[in-house]
Amino acid sequence: MTPTLDVPTLDDRITGSLLGAAVGDALGGPVEGYTPEQIVERHGGRVTGIVGPWNGGEWRTARPIAPYHKGDGHVTDDTLMTHALIRVYEKVRGHLDAYAVADHLVPELMGSPVWIPELEAEALPLQRIFLAEKWIVARLHYGHADPREAGNGNIVNCGAAMYVAPVGLVNAAHPEAAYAEAIDLTGAHQSSYGREAAGVFAAAVAAACAPGATPASVVAAALSLAKDGTRDAIRAVVEVAADHTDFETALIPLRRAVAPFDTVGPDYRAPSLGARRPSRLHAIEELPIALGMLLVGGGDFRRTVLGAVNYGRDCDSIATMAGAIAGALHGESAVPAAWAKQVAEASRLDLHAPARALTEVAREVFARDRDVRRTHEAAFAALTSADR
Repeated sequence: MTPTLDVPTLDDRITGSLLGAAVGDALGGPVEGYTPEQIVERHGGRVTGIVGPWNGGEWRTARPIAPYHKGDGHVTDDTLMTHALIRVYEKVRGHLDAYAVADHLVPELMGSPVWIPELEAEALPLQRIFLAEKWIVARLHYGHADPREAGNGNIVNCGAAMYVAPVGLVNAAHPEAAYAEAIDLTGAHQSSYGREAAGVFAAAVAAACAPGATPASVVAAALSLAKDGTRDAIRAVVEVAADHTDFETALIPLRRAVAPFDTVGPDYRAPSLGARRPSRLHAIEELPIALGMLLVGGGDFRRTVLGAVNYGRDCDSIATMAGAIAGALHGESAVPAAWAKQVAEASRLDLHAPARALTEVAREVFARDRDVRRTHEAAFAALTSADR
């Protein structure tokens, strides 16, 4: 069947999603951890594109950011982890589970140097990732924990959710399968609502790949699968988002909507004593806000991602998620080419190569799944033939 010009192909959606995630990450990195008001004061208004480090030329020594060069189009650990997961898919060439984290992702983090844009050097990913990601190395490589349970005890945050867009893309247009695979995979990394967010985000990306998908259909898919506080937080945020078409008016209302479910508290850099602990009542902040901005922006990449960026707080991860979903909805053309070019050049990354690799894997996985399904159908038909 020949695809119509207005319906993005699988290849285009995967490229758009991964480009969109990287661009969102780079846009949000330099303003991560600040409030919308601080962002306006620092930049003389809302961020409308790629900006430099928060502390200008003093980024090398200024705390709490040093020694990372955030800004100027540099991607952060969100993209580094996403690309590492794609390399795992390239090796396994099949669906991933918690054992794939132990057998392949941990060795990637410990033994495969890559260019780290924020360090402006080639280094092991382990030297850049946050403590919540270093946890999987400690638990799996040194602690020899059961991969399916290694995430128990880790701080509950967006660490697992931020890099599982590839799971949604491998399971394109099948959100239920994406959710199940992400939940299995991230048992090695997270527990509670951190793990749940990973499943729901992967499902949202998969739903965005479906022909005819809209922001509303993506949110509906997410809500159909989300559990406990994650479901309630998404519902609360999207109800508020429905009243806004401009992120400027939505910034404060969306924060108010998610606040009862967010354990970090009002000061992002000084988390509450109850922050990031397991709970059935709470949710990470990033995924509900990303979905809310998707609705506020009407799925338009620029409006959606800039809303996520100007929200502040953990906005690199929010914009990564929002960019991945918006990019999957509309394909590569939705991502401003100038932004993508600047991010690729500044980060010294080929942002298209991971997309090509993942597309090839996704096609192989689908063909194998189809063969398994047909074998099962034939076996089940034989088992029930006597009923007819």
